[in-house]
Amino acid sequence: MSAMHPDFRIEAIEYQSGLADLRAVRETVFVQEQHVPIEEEWDALDPQCVHVIARDGDGTPIGTGRLTPERKIGRMAVLREWRNKGVGDALLLALIEQAQQRGWREVALNSQVDVQRFYARHGFLPHGERFMEAGIDHQPMRRKLDGASAIEDREAAVAIVTAIITQARRHLRIYSRELDPGLFDAPDVIDALRGFGTNGRGSEVRVVLQDADAPQRALAPLITLGQRLPSVFAFREVIDPVDRAYASAFVVNDGGGYYFRTLGHRFDGESALDGSGRARQLREGFDRVWERSRPVTEYRSLGL
Repeated sequence: MSAMHPDFRIEAIEYQSGLADLRAVRETVFVQEQHVPIEEEWDALDPQCVHVIARDGDGTPIGTGRLTPERKIGRMAVLREWRNKGVGDALLLALIEQAQQRGWREVALNSQVDVQRFYARHGFLPHGERFMEAGIDHQPMRRKLDGASAIEDREAAVAIVTAIITQARRHLRIYSRELDPGLFDAPDVIDALRGFGTNGRGSEVRVVLQDADAPQRALAPLITLGQRLPSVFAFREVIDPVDRAYASAFVVNDGGGYYFRTLGHRFDGESALDGSGRARQLREGFDRVWERSRPVTEYRSLGL
């Protein structure tokens, strides 16, 4: 496995022969920057793990990550000068690929709380209680690799919607009762939508509502974002009695990701980032409703 990027490459590395390169990254990030005791940084699992490493154009190690026999991703580290340049994303995707090649049904990790949002973008959902490790607050997370995941609460809902938006190529469809307070006004979701709408790829977000008045009265931030990016966001309201009686809600993209709630006023539901069949079904159903719904022209003139 070797993935090439314009400024760096990702490859698997043997523990024994690559130990010096692994240490160059992990001890810089964890021991020197985060003050993790060196005896806690290296453990008995290391020789048993699948390790991946990122190298710059000169071959210098700039990032690492590992996959343990316990089916956990860990020791994700990127040197300071290479952060926010896609290295962490590439490492994580390489480790997910390694897990999929082994036929694993899911993979887990313990995220430092301040970078939890990074893992959420890749479909990892909070699972269990936070804990302290090496003096740092951590949140257990997991991602299913075969089929749908159960979404049980608002935190998981925000995480999966953020991932679906991030994964979208050009098209995003949202079917909502009234823009779901607590979900589509969550800062992570709004930030992801803003990024999607300004990525320069001709993105399109279509939103069908059952009640257009409620979000307007609440000054929903998604309406404001839609005003600022009118070529990206379009809103319609259902008028057909059959559509008005529809109890469910969903978000679906054009990359196989979806989040479906049988009862649209609740957060619990199911989701997947690789459910192409179900995603296609939801998109087709959405498009039929879209065609028979009315444009919400009043959103364009709120003057927020």
